[in-house]
Amino acid sequence: MKADDFRKLSDDELAQREQDLSEEYFNLRFQFFTGQLENTARMRGVRKDIARAKTIRRERGNEPASAGSEG
Repeated sequence: MKADDFRKLSDDELAQREQDLSEEYFNLRFQFFTGQLENTARMRGVRKDIARAKTIRRERGNEPASAGSEG
């Protein structure tokens, strides 16, 4: 998904999409470690989509700043 597609989603839809992607990433990791994952590139794509969703939420001000980013 492109960043523009994430920007078109409402706040609730964006949060739900991020949660779905996190669950998908967990499942992909599980498959990877058990040797069942054939398309390992999907892990990278899902990870980038999670980052895009978090970035859009952060831009909108709907996600609190993480502890590591405080100056």
